[in-house]
Amino acid sequence: MSKKLLKQKICLITGAGGGIGKVIAERFAEENAIVYANDRSIVNIDQWAVELSEKSNTPIIPIYFDLTNSEAVKQAIMRIKKEQGRIDVLINNAGLVINEQFGMVSKEEIKEIFEVNVFGLFDLMQFVARIMLRQKSGSIVNISSVVGVQGSKGQTAYSASKGAVISLTKSAAKELAPYQVRVNSVAPGMTETDRIQVSIKEKFKDTVPEIGMGRLASPADIADACLYFASDLSKFTTGQILVVGGGADTISRDFYDIKYK
Repeated sequence: MSKKLLKQKICLITGAGGGIGKVIAERFAEENAIVYANDRSIVNIDQWAVELSEKSNTPIIPIYFDLTNSEAVKQAIMRIKKEQGRIDVLINNAGLVINEQFGMVSKEEIKEIFEVNVFGLFDLMQFVARIMLRQKSGSIVNISSVVGVQGSKGQTAYSASKGAVISLTKSAAKELAPYQVRVNSVAPGMTETDRIQVSIKEKFKDTVPEIGMGRLASPADIADACLYFASDLSKFTTGQILVVGGGADTISRDFYDIKYK
């Protein structure tokens, strides 16, 4: 049963058009947050937002912008500030995944993944932090990845980008702590999203035995971790990286089946 842990908190969630981001938005709505749900594609989540607003009896407001467009990001943050007067929570969930063996990753692919996962996230953090600094409160939660902690075969560019997110989280947390602004990161392990189910479900049998709890993470597991950092339950916690991996020691050695010629 909901305890209204986010009652009337103004929350911006990026990448809320599907997967983990959508579930985070739904979880936050259960806790009575006022949710600005971001997606890149215009009108993609309009109907869902109306239905969720009615179901949860709290505003769910679609807000469309491309994370790599700095001016669009700035305008979106100014809009939220104008409409609500503050921003309490930022969930940096939007991201890009590129799987390619080391030695075969093009410079264009590296630029693309860093543009979204690092530069866009960094940009948004800075815009939001300026508001949180003035109000002397707020929580920023960056979705990184377990591969940013331990690496992963076949994901060098992605791992590097998520490692940068982790370092950014730790450094920003130190700078913003005196202003009562917390910065933490949730690092999911392999998570059973629609993308995973469609593209690599046959590989599950190779991965699950290496997870101590015997299953992949669900988007709800990640949403609950975000809820902890977003709520006052973590009011004295900052600069932390919470791995949600079910006790997995490594990413499956056979998952990406990389073979060098």
